[in-house]
Amino acid sequence: MKIFNKGVVVCAVAAALAAPMTAMATNGYFAHGYGTKNKGLAGGGVALPQDAMIAATNPAGMVEVGSRMDLGVALFSPSPRKYTDDNPAAGFVSGSAGSGQESDNDFFLIPHFARNWMLDSDSSVGVSVYGNGGMNTEYPIGVYAGGAGGVTGINLEQLFINTTYSKKIDDKSSWGASLIAVYQTFEAKGFGVFAPFSTDPSNLSNNGKDSSTGFGAKFGWQGEVAKDITLAASYQTKMSMGEFKKYKGLFAEGGGFDIPSSWTLGLAWDTTPKSTLTFDIQQINYTDVASIANGLAPLATSCTPGAPATGGTGAGCLGGGSGAGFGYEDMTVYKLGYQWSTSADWTWRVGISQSDQPIGSGDVLFNIVAPAIMETHLTAGFTMKTGTDSEFNFAAMYAPKSTVSGTVDTTSIGGGVDNISLEMTQYEVEASWAWKF
Repeated sequence: MKIFNKGVVVCAVAAALAAPMTAMATNGYFAHGYGTKNKGLAGGGVALPQDAMIAATNPAGMVEVGSRMDLGVALFSPSPRKYTDDNPAAGFVSGSAGSGQESDNDFFLIPHFARNWMLDSDSSVGVSVYGNGGMNTEYPIGVYAGGAGGVTGINLEQLFINTTYSKKIDDKSSWGASLIAVYQTFEAKGFGVFAPFSTDPSNLSNNGKDSSTGFGAKFGWQGEVAKDITLAASYQTKMSMGEFKKYKGLFAEGGGFDIPSSWTLGLAWDTTPKSTLTFDIQQINYTDVASIANGLAPLATSCTPGAPATGGTGAGCLGGGSGAGFGYEDMTVYKLGYQWSTSADWTWRVGISQSDQPIGSGDVLFNIVAPAIMETHLTAGFTMKTGTDSEFNFAAMYAPKSTVSGTVDTTSIGGGVDNISLEMTQYEVEASWAWKF
């Protein structure tokens, strides 16, 4: 049995490290939840630890879940991802009037792995491997400058390795801390038309996949504050990442693409001995990161264009210290979940989350390739015990169609007035297996 357990751990870690963590553009470009049980509650449960993936939400919960291993995979479909332009005669965005394009690549496999070890009855260490999210688009016909740029799109992949220590304060509360190592890759195609507005046109577009690494930390607490009511809080620091050198002429601050800070507050209320209501509030601070938060305006106000080979000058040019970006605003997400048991072997979950998507109407031009515009997520799931020390978990998510429209004046970059609409719907199913030791 010990040999079997070691083999499972090795295979699980290898699979999680090898697989791309991409395309989960749900709450901005953060995932709507982490771990199958958490996802069944619409990503809620900061105060309800149930598996070793809780470290991705609140490291304080690890000491509450015991020695266990969780291994799972999601099938995610952000389809359709599309844009339309009601005024293509402006000549900057491709497509005929009232039409546009739909992105290729409709299905993605996203694995996760977590293992927790109890050191004694009051402390634990664990490791969790997961994807934070990402963005992926691939339009077969060039988007910008009337389609002159060839295939257009981006692909962002992020892998998080979270190492956690958690300890009980007393019988009713605990704390935890995680050191998080991050590996991310990025590729962009079809941005060549922006060369006159880039500080480094040779490192703007179509340079293949680039990578960067970085570190951050996550801290958490949870405690029972009244009979049947647990409160919890967690905070994840901003993660300083190495620059994408192959795209230092695209992202602000010479290729900077850090990961913004976030925090979560929540409660779990045991409404009956067999049911629990959860409510979480998550804040994602996208304005921490210039390349994510800066909008399109700096191209017109703080950049003097030059020749395509030499690029532009000014802090607002692509790649500049305050260069143009995606224009994301900070995002607050409200998550309500409910779970109940119908027997010792079956537990059921439902949830809904709601937020305002982070993209302003004036920044739809760049976000054609990063349409992270979802606002509502509806989820359901269950856990089925498969043995004394094992279980099977399932969750499903549906994010109804969300649209964002805006009018963008591209006169200063060689176009006219584009009336652009972005649209996306999402589906996901996830399964995982757990073993307790």
